[in-house]
Amino acid sequence: MASAKIKKGDSVVVLSGKDKGRTGTVLQVLPKDGKIVVEGVNVATKHRKPTQANPQGGIDRTPAAMAISKVAVADKDGKPTRVRFETKDGKKVRVAVKSGETIDG
Repeated sequence: MASAKIKKGDSVVVLSGKDKGRTGTVLQVLPKDGKIVVEGVNVATKHRKPTQANPQGGIDRTPAAMAISKVAVADKDGKPTRVRFETKDGKKVRVAVKSGETIDG
């Protein structure tokens, strides 16, 4: 199984689209679809009718999935960077290309 370059909990920067330049934390990765859900980015609004469970009704705002190619891992200074894999102490770790810092490990 190939390791993922972007994982849940990573801080990412949006590279293109209406939310370009915004940063957020990865909530969910959908590798089969090639999509990712980022907190506070690509927010979809859905108008809800009042129900017994929610008598008030109103507008629900939830982050929608977006293409994983539209985001990059944020470096320590908040700028986007690519990710490569290296072996350190017999473990495969992710490394930020720009700074050379290990991301997890």
